[in-house]
Amino acid sequence: MPEQYSLYKWTMVIDLDRCTGCQACVVACQAENNISFNTEDRFHQHRVMEWIRVERYWDGEFPQGRAHFIPILCQHCNNAPCEPVCPVYATHHNEEGLNVQTYPRCIGTRFCANNCPYQVRFFNFWQPQWPSRMHNQLNPNVTVRYRGIIEKCSFCVQRINQGKRRAQREGRQIRDGDIMPACVQACPPSALIFGNIKDTASRVYRLAQDKRSYRLLADLGTDPNVVYLKKVEY
Repeated sequence: MPEQYSLYKWTMVIDLDRCTGCQACVVACQAENNISFNTEDRFHQHRVMEWIRVERYWDGEFPQGRAHFIPILCQHCNNAPCEPVCPVYATHHNEEGLNVQTYPRCIGTRFCANNCPYQVRFFNFWQPQWPSRMHNQLNPNVTVRYRGIIEKCSFCVQRINQGKRRAQREGRQIRDGDIMPACVQACPPSALIFGNIKDTASRVYRLAQDKRSYRLLADLGTDPNVVYLKKVEY
């Protein structure tokens, strides 16, 4: 795909040397994006839904083994394998580097989920329901998706749009740090950094050039917009 982007190309950098595996990002994403509860029976059926997950790997044997953590979310690939297989064009790439999921179009074929090498798309097997005491915690800026469609990370596009409208009212472009997806805002060690990689003064631009940077499964040619920084080993 040729590089044809607007003023913004949204990118996330994840520093694995900072990540402690606390999963605050997972909880924040669940709350921000109105993701339904994962009950015990859903775990047993292998139908858990989470737009971001923290995978854990062990290095060495007990009791000297060390745990390593890596957050996995939609990579918003520039050459996304999920896009060409969708028969109704529910998933597509926009001019700001986002892999967009248009929920009203989705008919639940799950072709995109089968074609995603990162396994970050989730089929909604149930009609979302929350106890009455939890209704006030639902985010009014995010739609509640219905049963039978595919869901995934959107880089909290509602926050991106709010930031763009605020900058437009103030007659300026978006500044570095203006927009923070829920996972970035909630991360205690600031392992997740989000911003516009077309801004050469931004943190994500500088970190993406770091010698520790790499893309997940880069040999597949998907060209992700999520950059990882390798863990420093001593």
